[in-house]
Amino acid sequence: MRSASFIVDADVHNSIGKPEDLLAYLPKAWHQQWLESGVGVHGQYYSPVGVMRQDARPENGGAAGSDPHFVLRHYMESFGIDYAILTGGGEQGLSLHADPDYANALASAFNDWLVDRWLGVSPKFKGSIQINHSDPAEAVKEIDRMGAHPGMVQIVMGSGARMPYGNRFYHPIYEAAERNGLPVAIHPGTEGKGIAGAPTPSGYPTRYMEWHNILPANFMTHINSLVCEGVFEKYPKLKFIAIEGGIGWLPHLMWRMDKNYRALRDSAPWLKRLPSEYIVEHVRVTTQPIEEPQKPEHLLQIFQMMHAERIAMFSSDYPHWDFDNPKVVLRGLPQGLKERILGYNAAELYGFPIPSEHKGEDPV
Repeated sequence: MRSASFIVDADVHNSIGKPEDLLAYLPKAWHQQWLESGVGVHGQYYSPVGVMRQDARPENGGAAGSDPHFVLRHYMESFGIDYAILTGGGEQGLSLHADPDYANALASAFNDWLVDRWLGVSPKFKGSIQINHSDPAEAVKEIDRMGAHPGMVQIVMGSGARMPYGNRFYHPIYEAAERNGLPVAIHPGTEGKGIAGAPTPSGYPTRYMEWHNILPANFMTHINSLVCEGVFEKYPKLKFIAIEGGIGWLPHLMWRMDKNYRALRDSAPWLKRLPSEYIVEHVRVTTQPIEEPQKPEHLLQIFQMMHAERIAMFSSDYPHWDFDNPKVVLRGLPQGLKERILGYNAAELYGFPIPSEHKGEDPV
């Protein structure tokens, strides 16, 4: 069932099978707290469909996404995935814990566990460095500690935060990312949790669907902030990835930012180009959960508006309930654009070699 395409999945969730599995990597002072409370930052929304695909649970009865060998067989080999970017199983919530020392210890433990338990299993697995973004000084130390590992290809943070990510509070993280040649990614799910505050400017939605629908608003906030605060002028090699936030909102944001820049550029004199130009050069988005307009040609138009041939990357969100099948999700797109999104854009970003059977193809 090998796919004819070169595929990089930018969002595969791996998880710890049992809490005890992390103890070998966590200082003993935190063992009891970890065993009793885990990450310790919990949400308030109930999902009637759960979170995980039931068929993604390994034969040994562990949690979905907890067995690297099962993930290789059940997903990557079955769907022809060349590389999977592992984003964890909710670890990003540690940045919103009230105790920064516990959060920092967890980040280091998760990273060591990932290297030990996953990255050695297959070169197809690539890791994300977990950090406590609420403590930039310690986050920088963790980035520098893990950044040289060849299997770690990005830094990941939760999209829930106490302030927008363009704020200079976070700039040491971006300096360390640029120094280590790593992109910075954000992932949803932490909005409204811990010390992040309400998930919308108007407070808390009532139910899971309502909360889930509005998650792209937080991605818009962060990208708008990164551009307007001049992060990409200050760190010209930095790349920023918006994982699992959808894509349909991006053209609107680019247009609105460009329009306002023409009249209000004096308020951001450090910007030397249109905001949309910074976005196309520095921001990457992933496809899942892809918008599904009634007319498929409208999705192609959105891709064209946002320069998807440069900035969009395929993601499945495996093993979550709203998993996107790479063999189905991009049907109807021109083949060249489809190839770019399925694998070539991510390969360029992360520096992955393209298998010999795909070399010589025209991806555009």
